[in-house]
Amino acid sequence: MNVSEFSFAQQELCDLATMVLEQAASQGASACDVDVSEGYGQSVSVRLGEVETIEYNRDKGVGVTVYLGQQKGHASSSDFSPDAIKETVKAALAIARFTAADSFAGLPDADRLATSFPDFDLYHPWDLSVEGAIALATECEDAARGVDERISNSEGASVSTGASRFVYANSLGFMGTECSSRYSLSAAVIAEDESGMQRDYWYSSARSHLDLDSAAAVGQRAGERSLRRLGARRVKTGEYPVLFEAPVASGLIGTFVQAVSGSSLYRKSSFLPDSLGQTIFAPCVSIKEDPFLKKGMSSGAFDAEGVATVARDVVSQGVLNGYFLSSYSARKLSMSTTGNAGGSHNLIVAATHTFAQLLAELGTGLFVTELLGHGTNMVTGDYSRGAAGFWVENGVIQYAVEEITIAGNLRDIFKNIVGIGDDSQPWSSRKVGSILVNKMTVAGE
Repeated sequence: MNVSEFSFAQQELCDLATMVLEQAASQGASACDVDVSEGYGQSVSVRLGEVETIEYNRDKGVGVTVYLGQQKGHASSSDFSPDAIKETVKAALAIARFTAADSFAGLPDADRLATSFPDFDLYHPWDLSVEGAIALATECEDAARGVDERISNSEGASVSTGASRFVYANSLGFMGTECSSRYSLSAAVIAEDESGMQRDYWYSSARSHLDLDSAAAVGQRAGERSLRRLGARRVKTGEYPVLFEAPVASGLIGTFVQAVSGSSLYRKSSFLPDSLGQTIFAPCVSIKEDPFLKKGMSSGAFDAEGVATVARDVVSQGVLNGYFLSSYSARKLSMSTTGNAGGSHNLIVAATHTFAQLLAELGTGLFVTELLGHGTNMVTGDYSRGAAGFWVENGVIQYAVEEITIAGNLRDIFKNIVGIGDDSQPWSSRKVGSILVNKMTVAGE
């Protein structure tokens, strides 16, 4: 089965979007926007040297939003035929007629729409056969299992490939297109000794397969991470400095984004209300948003409603300079859109230390490499998560730690950050290294 190509030419998707807009106008809509998308992919997993799953996906869809004044309706279809398009528009209009008017609803302001469409190098086709994917996954798992004889079992290794493209258009005359690819390689294995069993994983992801870490390197890292967790124990309850490893530190930044996003703010479900211009982080924290990174995981010239994206300093030395707003949430807050309908674009947290320096700065405390559960209250900022990682003394990792809980309030956690590492993961849309917090409550023995 050949899944390494699109079924439709880009122009066909553009023509389909135009057809939707014409149908909406002819059926009485005062405004309309449409997105048309197509994607394909392949995923292969192996476990203990045997093929476990082979999956293919190929999908397409058209989503239509229509307005009758400030009444809004939405419908979607996976059928691209003219009759189906006509019926989809008709369904959206039927919904709009029975929807209450919302004074904040509507298309974005025309002068905010993108007019420049640079190439961000997001699409890199890879004609990887299923046999080739199986070979890569097998190599990855073999590397993980071969790290040490104590690697006793495996959850498998997988290789995923995928590409997509879409067209967004609206009745203000805007039409924008994007084509992108994404590939990943991962492995998870189980190590065992007299102390018990421990599991860990590693992965690599990129827009181009040429930028992926090698299968052997990913497997080696997964095996080493599992081994180092053997002999894990609990620590005494107390207040300690906590160092979040880069992959879990990304979650802290994600929580910040959620707290200062428009929907959380206008619903008053954020622990950071009215925080614009306020110091919400320690002075060592500066965060940039750059939608224009080549091969970036969240790069784009426009957001989900066609508004031009902008590079900006979201946080400067701890001070919040801007929210993440769509046109709708901006109107609710009597503000202007920030071009973030659909989310943030490539957040970059400036590094202040090397990882080795952060360990030395930590001194004696906890190095967290895994978080468990969902213990974040976005209204109050209270934060409590199960955790695993390592106990550190005098800047040196001593032993693995498990069955503990770390807790605090996110307002305090953000202001108690004392350093950001230079070990950010290249494939993340939130490029942040390990984060050191000078004090958190750790519940153990």
